[in-house]
Formats: sequence, structure tokens, C-alpha cells
Amino acid sequence: MEEISPNVYRKIIHVDMDAFYASVEQMDHPEWRGKPLVVGGNESRGVVAAASYEARKFGVYSAMASSIAARKCPNLIFAKPRFDRYKELSMQIREVFYEYTDLVEPLSLDEAFLDVTENKKGLTSAILIAKQIRAKIKEKTGLNASAGVSYNKFLAKIASDLNKPNGQAYILPEEAEAFLEKLPIGKFFGIGKVTAEKMRKIGIHNGADLKQFSLQFLSKKFGKSGLHYFNIVRGIHLSEVQPHRVRKSLSAENTFERDLITDSELIEALHAIYLELAKRIERSGVKGRTVTLKIKFADFTQQTRSKTLDQYPENDTIWEIAQELLFQESLPKAIRLLGLGISNLNITEEHQHFGEQLKIPFTKMSSS
Repeated sequence: MEEISPNVYRKIIHVDMDAFYASVEQMDHPEWRGKPLVVGGNESRGVVAAASYEARKFGVYSAMASSIAARKCPNLIFAKPRFDRYKELSMQIREVFYEYTDLVEPLSLDEAFLDVTENKKGLTSAILIAKQIRAKIKEKTGLNASAGVSYNKFLAKIASDLNKPNGQAYILPEEAEAFLEKLPIGKFFGIGKVTAEKMRKIGIHNGADLKQFSLQFLSKKFGKSGLHYFNIVRGIHLSEVQPHRVRKSLSAENTFERDLITDSELIEALHAIYLELAKRIERSGVKGRTVTLKIKFADFTQQTRSKTLDQYPENDTIWEIAQELLFQESLPKAIRLLGLGISNLNITEEHQHFGEQLKIPFTKMSSS
């Protein structure tokens, strides 16, 4: 690919499938179409992994406890996750992406960034490319996708959420700062609920408020993230689309049908999770120096315990450390979830380029 001149903007697309897991289940089960549905959990246990748009009208969302979701929506359908099916469709979706560019950065099974500044079709309009991609995904999989188009990843991600579901939007370079000034602080990609509330307490309710604070103040208040907040409200985000994202951790976890209390129950449950992690380690070929145990108690409070070694441990050592972490402190409450993972992997991070923000003229089209 040719070197891009530093006096042009990049063309970035963020593609996000609409309620992906839930939409797949509704597509494969016609009797569930148009009905409120969630993937994951059941009426009494577990966590919602995805919610259909019909369920969202009742206030049901992903990461919500299934029992709460059932109370909010009495006729809610609970579908068991079928990750093999989701992965199959995800690969079909990525094949569409690669028809246009090799600069694809998957974020999960259902979303990705694409850099189409220079693309395989020779098209000048990123907005047109996004429209074509969405149409091809629909034709190939039967599923709807939304897309956002802009000159950096941060803005493209925000834009993809503006006209959901089954729509797209763009943020042009000359419109970015004015758009961001009006944007509620909770809508900024990368600013979570806790940070947003912290910002509101000091008078930051939207981008215009955030823009009033100096880099020095934001760095003092928010640490290393201060520079990020200072830049993004000005439309500056220099991270490039990384087609080969490096895995930073590997893990497995399980939410139990009933809360576990006894040591023997916990050991048995943890061993099953360890065996799944060991399989994933074998498939991926990675090793990690840090072993982390995640514990979620019956009251939904959560705790993590970890141990870092000088050398990369073999699987049997990981199992020994897992048991050690489980019993290193008393367990005062019944346990609803255990997770086990490794990090500090034997993979080096790829070098990121943080050059000048590139500029290229956009071809304006109406969003669909």
C-alpha cells in the first residue's frame, strides 16, 4: 500500500452489528422474531450477554442480571448462547470487510474498525463503502449492521451509534469539534459511568464543558487519561487501525446454576474452569506469567486475586496457583461465579505509530 501523504485525513469506518447474538437467534428461530429475547442466563440465574431491541424497550440490556431482566419483561425469551454459530457468521462478515481493505481491526465478533483511506475497490467515498459493506453483510448473512464514518477511530465509533439500528452516520473533519461540544459526556466513547459521574460533579456535562479545562487540570484530576480527554474533545485521536491486534490475556469463567459454598464444590467448579482454560492455552499456543482468579459473590460483589511469576508456568502449575489463590483468604459469602485467566503473555505488543493526524477530503453523502 502506498504511503499516505501527511496532509490528508484518514477514512475510518466502524461497523457494529445490531444486537448481534440476539439477532442471530431471532433469524435462526422465526418464532422468536419480533419478540423480546435475551441471550444468556435464565429466569433466576446468570447474566444477559445480549438483548434484542424488543427487550431493550423494557429496559433490558447486556450485562444485566437475568433475574432482573425477567422481572422487567415477564414474557422474556431466554436463549442459550451458541458461540460456534456466532463465530461462523462473524467470519462471513469479516470476509466482506477484506473485500475492501486488509486494514481491519476486529474489536469482538460483532464489530471492527476499517481503514479505507486506500481500498481495494479504488472508491473515494468512505460513506459509500460503508453503505456497500452493510448491504453485502445483509445479503450474505441476513443480519443488519450499523456503521460510523470519520477521520479517526474515536469519532467513527461514536458515529456508528447515532443512527442505530440498521443505519449509518458520518462526522466530517470540519464538523467534528462543534459536534463534540454538544455531545453529552456520557456518550463519549471511553468515558464510562464512573468517570462520567466524576466529571459531572466538577461541572463537565458535555464536550463544551470538558473543553474549558486545561491539560494540566485534567491530568491532575484523571491521571494518564487526562491527555486523552483533552485530545478527544478536540477531535484528536491518533491511534491507527491495527490489523493484527495482540491478545493481552486468556481466560475462562462460569456462572453457576446455584451459589457454591463448600470447599469441595468450589474445587470441582474451579477445576472444570481450569480445564477449559488449559484447552484455550493449548489452542492459542500462548503462555502467561500472571495467573488471575476472579470471584463474584452471591451479592454481586467481585474480587480478583493474582500471582505473577518470573517464568512462564506450565498448566499443572497454573492449577496449583489457582487453588492457592482461591484459599489465600477466607471466603465469607457464597460464590456465584469463578473465572481463571493468564496475562503478561509471551507476545510482544506491536509497535503503534502516532504520527500526524492524516487528512483526506470526504465525499459527502446523506446517511442512510
